[in-house]
This record gives sequence, structure tokens and C-alpha cells, in this order.
Amino acid sequence: MNFNSHTDDVVAHAVKLVNGLTEGESRGRPYAVPDTVAAGLAVLDGISRRTALTEDEAQELAAVARELRAVFEAVAAGDRDAAATQVNRLLEETQARPRLERHDGEPWHVHFHGVGGTITADWGASCATGLAVVLGGELHDRLGVCTAPHCDRVYVDTSRNGKRRFCSTACQNRVKTAAFRARAHTT
Repeated sequence: MNFNSHTDDVVAHAVKLVNGLTEGESRGRPYAVPDTVAAGLAVLDGISRRTALTEDEAQELAAVARELRAVFEAVAAGDRDAAATQVNRLLEETQARPRLERHDGEPWHVHFHGVGGTITADWGASCATGLAVVLGGELHDRLGVCTAPHCDRVYVDTSRNGKRRFCSTACQNRVKTAAFRARAHTT
């Protein structure tokens, strides 16, 4: 699946934000959002930052992550209308605006920034725009929430056949092992 290279990256970052900064369950265990900025930054490893986050910015980014989670949950529930409504709300809230940028040796590409230039507005606008591109296309059903018991982490299905159901190989293996043990127990 290729929306375009920048959209792919932004949607992957949305997954990292949601999985790293929202409470729930992960791979069969409770998951709590890190308490400190330093721990939060470790969760966000790989998301480039021009400046270090303050505690307030980290809390704002966690709020954006909770709003992004609602999009994945709506798509997983088969409610594309609710997902689109949530994305439109985020686009309006962040006032996402396009801008051509070139950095890190990359060619010109479109970035979407929020008004005010804050890290939370910029990431919220970028992630909302990336999800809008996905929802507005034929691959809109590629967003999902893990179907493994005791896991609610989100993912983007980049498989060829579009049949992914788990956030990770670990969750897929947990489910397959449990099914195997259940079959072995009944025979």
C-alpha cells in the first residue's frame, strides 16, 4: 500500500502516537501512558522533533493521540462516517494548511501544519491530513485496531491482500498459540 511516501510516513506516525500515548492494553497486558516527558519521548522514538517537548506539550500530544484513536476505532467498527467526522473535526481544530517543504535531502513534498506552529498543532494537523487521505481513498479500510484478546493497539494494514487483524506478529502468535492449545485440549 502506497498512498504516497509522505502520507505513509505521517500515518505511521499517527499509529505511533496512538499506541504510545493512549492507555489500554498491549499484547495481553495493561498499557499505561508514560508519566514523564522523557518516557513519552522514548515512546515517540523515530518521530523527528525540532525542539524538545515540555511537559505541557507532551500532555497536549497525548490528547491529540486520543482523538486520533477515535478514527481508528470508527474504521475498525465499520463506521467510515464517524471516522470522517472525527478527521474533519481535527482538521478544523488544527486549521491544517498545506505547505511545500524540502528537508533532509528529500524532494519537495507537501506538509500540513496547524496554525501557531506548535508541535501539537503541527502533528495533529499532519496526522489528521494523512488519515483524511486514507479515508478519502479506496484503501480506507486499512486502518484497524488489534483483534487479539487484551490488546487495543492500532495499525495500518500494508499487506498486499488487506486482511491484517493484529497490531503485531506477537499478538498474531498469541492468538494462534491459544487456538492450537484449545484444539489440542479438546482432542
